[in-house]
Amino acid sequence: MECQFQFRSERWNCSLEGRTSLLKRGFKETAFLYAVSSAALTHSLARACSAGRMERCTCDDSPGLENRKAWQWGVCGDNLKYSTKFLKKFLGQKRIGKDLRAKVDIHNTNVGIKAVKNGLKTTCKCHGVSGSCAVRTCWKQLSPFHEIGRLLKLRYDDAVKVFSTTNDAVGHSELAGPPRHGQSPRLPPAPRATDLVYVEDSPSFCRPSKYSLGTAGRTCSREGNCDSMCCGRGYNTQSRLVTFSCHCQVQWCCYVECQQCMQEEVVYSCKQ
Repeated sequence: MECQFQFRSERWNCSLEGRTSLLKRGFKETAFLYAVSSAALTHSLARACSAGRMERCTCDDSPGLENRKAWQWGVCGDNLKYSTKFLKKFLGQKRIGKDLRAKVDIHNTNVGIKAVKNGLKTTCKCHGVSGSCAVRTCWKQLSPFHEIGRLLKLRYDDAVKVFSTTNDAVGHSELAGPPRHGQSPRLPPAPRATDLVYVEDSPSFCRPSKYSLGTAGRTCSREGNCDSMCCGRGYNTQSRLVTFSCHCQVQWCCYVECQQCMQEEVVYSCKQ
């Protein structure tokens, strides 16, 4: 759902159709799917631990945080340490892939995990007479997953195309990208740990294929993305009446009373 929200205005809208074929390739979209999936698993496991839904883990065991007191105050920390360890074991990352695609997939998976880690914040609650901070309980709390999804979409927009190069010093292959500004082209740099990486240019996603249903019939914004999403085929314009609540007033006691209003709405959709 987060993937579909982030790509709602793009030609590829992260639909379930074609996702299996996408995961077999090395596109930018594949990179995002690996990253957002690993981020979702990490985030969900950490939250499940703190909520007591997992038998093998509990609250975050940060130094100075006593779990019993945390539960008493209802401030059980999100256990990112356990979820990260579990996920890497689940994905089998101890067996480092030798081929380029395996290295790319592992890299993008770790980008997702790192995005969750970067959103980990320390939250504190004061206890004492009249709200004074004589006693303070602190715990680790993850950012809402929507914020992580937005961060990964930015990483997708700036994704780096990579290739495999041999590191003579250690004798095995590594990922390398295009030279950065002011850097010698003789020394291809490794992608940063926060970069999403890919190895193949993406298809257009304009027409139906094994990767997507195409963009025919997709709604778009005339002032925004219709020209791009419709791939030059043009778009249809349709008017419709929509009903919404209006003139709402709070009545004593205690409910809100609204009228039903109607207005005309113009919808734009891509032609076949």
